[in-house]
Amino acid sequence: MKTSIRWKGNVSFLAESSSGHQVLMDGAPEAGGQNKGPRPMEMILMGLGGCTTFDVIFILKKSRQDVADCCVEIEAQRAETDPKVFTHIHLHFVLTGNQLNHHQVERAINLSAEKYCSASIMLKNTVNITHDFEIIQSS
Repeated sequence: MKTSIRWKGNVSFLAESSSGHQVLMDGAPEAGGQNKGPRPMEMILMGLGGCTTFDVIFILKKSRQDVADCCVEIEAQRAETDPKVFTHIHLHFVLTGNQLNHHQVERAINLSAEKYCSASIMLKNTVNITHDFEIIQSS
């Protein structure tokens, strides 16, 4: 896996993945940015969210759960001084579906956190990561 980051002026950077996708990152206005894209640290949270949601949906579908929607809301705290690393990350999963099984949802989230999500497993060595979930049953 490879990626490249090209400086686009001020504190803007264009990231390109080896699969050919691009994402523009930008700093906060108070740091000289123009708010043209997510901050690099926000990208880490987005990657974590994408990684774990991929796993959870995959596991639930394999378990024949009728998932209609899945959203993970992520909140993170950062250290107040440099380096401003994440000190705590909380993932709140909201799953919607027809007769979703509480145990199966909990199992999928735990398997992602403990076995499959590379981002989560890598980050948990340096930051406290917690999660919870809610299920919304479709009518």
